[in-house]
Amino acid sequence: MPVRIVTDSSSDLTDEEVETHGVEVVPLSIRFGDEEYEDRSELSVEDFYEKLMASSTLPETAAPAPGKFEAAFRRQQQAGADAVVCINLSSGLSATMQSAQNAARAIGGDLDVRVVDSRSITSGLGTQVLLAAQAAADGASAAEVVTLAENLATRTHVVGALDTLENLKKGGRIGGAQALVGSLLSIKPILDISSGEVEEAGKARTRKKALVALRDKVAEAGAIEHLCVTHGLAPAAEIEEMLELLADIYPRQSIRTGHIGPVIGTHGGPRVMGVTWVASA
Repeated sequence: MPVRIVTDSSSDLTDEEVETHGVEVVPLSIRFGDEEYEDRSELSVEDFYEKLMASSTLPETAAPAPGKFEAAFRRQQQAGADAVVCINLSSGLSATMQSAQNAARAIGGDLDVRVVDSRSITSGLGTQVLLAAQAAADGASAAEVVTLAENLATRTHVVGALDTLENLKKGGRIGGAQALVGSLLSIKPILDISSGEVEEAGKARTRKKALVALRDKVAEAGAIEHLCVTHGLAPAAEIEEMLELLADIYPRQSIRTGHIGPVIGTHGGPRVMGVTWVASA
């Protein structure tokens, strides 16, 4: 393909999706104390959540260095790319896009590199990347792929339900007493990241009500496309429950499922459940 797609590991794409669509993923890094790992390549989702639950403090996530992006761009050039479109997690959540932009400037006139702010994360970003990759495979120009990605960025929604306040407590986002009250009342915060930044979107008293709240957010959205259910290693029964709740408003066989990686998982915690979709044009 003359136009290749690069993204970062917060897209939470599976290895199969990456390989099938010819996407290159640049990893963020995760640091637990003195131990640092590359997302995906050195730390699986399963290992991440295991370490997260065992740690008394939150890990830190860091954007890839510009050199990581530059190396990815040059690999795509060597593979025959005339242009690269790099779609990254929201600039409101990370310095990853800035790193990609610095790498694009470092390459200069050697290769046409265009960096796009997805204003999204996890499967919201992943959906944009897959659609961009399909467009490139169908022969779209770099300009056409960028136009598509920028349009998708305005229509992509990400809503999640936390199962625990413990990680927010570890991160100092809420006081200890408030976290205790929240735990006693089984408060399940609902968060909306559709703007590219984290916003509170409600609270549920139980896990069941939290999943219903996610379903209601989807139902209220009207006509949608590319619905995904994404989670932080939630139990299979809960994933099934979420899919069943959504089946009344969206064809179940068309719902993509996947894992939430470290960028959201660090603060969302284990069993975080999310839904992402694209509003129909």
